[in-house]
Amino acid sequence: MTFQAPQRGGSATLRRRFWVEVALGSLSALLFVVTLIRHDWIEILFDVEPDAGSGALEWVIVAGTALVAGLCALGARMEWRRTRPIGAHASR
Repeated sequence: MTFQAPQRGGSATLRRRFWVEVALGSLSALLFVVTLIRHDWIEILFDVEPDAGSGALEWVIVAGTALVAGLCALGARMEWRRTRPIGAHASR
């Protein structure tokens, strides 16, 4: 699946990398929100307590998913801007 974006002198397509970053970033953001709302989802889903109920693992997951979501959003933005016309950046 490719998206055609007009570019000066031709056209450029969004690479698979963009779609992977969007999907991974969205999944990470969803996991971030779920962990903030329901911090004991690991215990419920897998029926184990890896951190003995201290909540430390949940905070590591919150920090890790926030970092991954942010990095994926940044990477997807860079990829998106690669396909835009050169003059489009100056029109904002």
